[in-house]
This record gives sequence, C-alpha cells and structure tokens, in this order.
Amino acid sequence: MTTLEEPARSHAPRTDQPGSARPPSASRVTMSSIMGPQDTNLMGTVHGGVVLKLIDSVAGVVAARHSEGPAVTASMDETAFLVAVRVGDVVHVDAQITWTGRTSMEVAVKVTADRWDESVPATVVATAHLVMVAVDEAGNPRPVPPLVITSDADVRRSREAEIRRTHRLALRAALREAADA
Repeated sequence: MTTLEEPARSHAPRTDQPGSARPPSASRVTMSSIMGPQDTNLMGTVHGGVVLKLIDSVAGVVAARHSEGPAVTASMDETAFLVAVRVGDVVHVDAQITWTGRTSMEVAVKVTADRWDESVPATVVATAHLVMVAVDEAGNPRPVPPLVITSDADVRRSREAEIRRTHRLALRAALREAADA
C-alpha cells in the first residue's frame, strides 16, 4: 500500500515554466469534508461511492495541476476500503502524482478520517491508485511533464507505480487475447 507524506499546504503561486518537469509536491492536494446523513448507505455508514467520488475528484485536480490542463480518469485500481466512514467524520483525501508516462499519470490517494466522537488519531480508511490522462480541447491525449524524483520515498512510489502499470498492461493484453479466442 502506498503511503503519502504530509501534503504541502502552501498556496503560493507556481514559478515553474509550463511543461517543465516538476516534483510530486508541486501538485499535491488535500481536500477535507464532513460526512453527513446524506452520504450514508443502508448500513448507516458512508457509502463507498461517496468516498470514490472524493478520490476521483482530488486525483483529477492533482493530474490537472501536474499536466497544466484537463485530465480524465482512465482507470481506478488498487482501491481498498479499510475502515468504515461514519456520519460526522471529517474525511481528508490526500493525493499526489507517483509516475508519469507520455500522456498519462498515476495518482496515489490516501483517505483518512478524524472521528468526531473519539480522541484518537486520524484513521486511514481507504487507499487508491488512479491513472489519469491529460487531454486537449478536443479530448485527445496530450503530453504531460515528467516527474522529478527527489526523495527515497518518491523513488519507492515510482517503482511501485511501474509494477502496477506492468500488471495493468498484462491484464489488458490477457483479456484481449481471451476475447479473441
């Protein structure tokens, strides 16, 4: 499971050049939201789809920041729901780029929850990895800036992302082969 470091909270203007390589910290995002009764499922906990929407929304912002334009979700995999989210929990969705290709990027997301009625540290409730593709005005894939790897943690996350990419491509090829058989 990929873990994310504490996200940068700075909103200072970016000084890098368009299209230039940038580190994960340049596009890292955290979004927080209080879960209410409208977010619940029949079990009385927050619906997984609500959490998935938060994950996808934050990943989209991270990808758009990194690629300096629109990005769409190509796949969402490795999503793990670890602990139920409850009404009143403050959910924090942290995301960052872990890998870039020519037109695609992998975004790692960690979701934590602060329990409103307990004095315990934030609990990790979900993790996910998404592949986002940068697109132009016509919806066609466009190039993305490379990722600058600066820390040992970035190196590890990038290696893990390559493994996931290899698995996604192998699965896609195996499914095509099975469909053609």
